[in-house]
Amino acid sequence: MQTKRLKFRPYTTEDFSFFASLWRDPDVVQFIGKGVTRSEEEARKSFDEWLLPGYREGRGLFLIEHRESMLPIGHAGIVQQTIDGKNEFEIGYWLAKEYWGSGYATEAAVHFKNYAVQELGITRLICLIQRNNRKSISVASRLGMTLQKEATFNTIPVDVYSWEKRQK
Repeated sequence: MQTKRLKFRPYTTEDFSFFASLWRDPDVVQFIGKGVTRSEEEARKSFDEWLLPGYREGRGLFLIEHRESMLPIGHAGIVQQTIDGKNEFEIGYWLAKEYWGSGYATEAAVHFKNYAVQELGITRLICLIQRNNRKSISVASRLGMTLQKEATFNTIPVDVYSWEKRQK
């Protein structure tokens, strides 16, 4: 899977140090969960128990590589979440801080929106965004998502942005 500037692939065990580097950066995790960094051990547990086994039915968070440099720059994909007792499919995206502001998050999110619809047959997508995360709100807006409701996700207040494919 790829776009003009990005390539997407499942994480492998060799990618752990990059994954852990995202969790060590307080700016990257500011709006992820409780906004706190994770130790190497905590990142390893998430990597081994959630991320690597998470590639089911074409879903999961895929490593993003810059096509020109082949360096990892973040991850994105479709993950299943439960909001207010309902299973939903979320487009998730994180980038290493040095790649912010270049349109990569939007490029990755657009790719996974199209992938979800065309390859996975998903007709409704969401983004769970903390209220002060203006950059993610901007990405969701570019995807055609609108604010649907306020919710609580893992004890954190979030706004649920959603998009649904119109039936013909």
